[in-house]
Amino acid sequence: MSLKKQVLKSKPVCKVTFRLSKDEVKGAESVALAGDFNNWDTTASMKQLKTGDFTTLLELEKGKSYEFRYLVDGEKWINEPEADRFATNEFGEENSVVEAI
Repeated sequence: MSLKKQVLKSKPVCKVTFRLSKDEVKGAESVALAGDFNNWDTTASMKQLKTGDFTTLLELEKGKSYEFRYLVDGEKWINEPEADRFATNEFGEENSVVEAI
């Protein structure tokens, strides 16, 4: 799993690449990226690469924090170990947090 950030000088945006390796999702058929940035849309599918990894790129408003999780095959929630921090949600579980700075 990994997060890569790129701050754009031309506009107030932080490009964030979210990536899960095939080993981390153990042969999953689909992975969705759900979070504050998309109203926790569990159908926001990540692209599967030829390598079997899953990835997506989002442009997030700079200076904000966003909670998110990955949903594997529509049933298993997992966090991003390389998240900037973690926050407890209303269900008593931890969400990953990315700082768009």
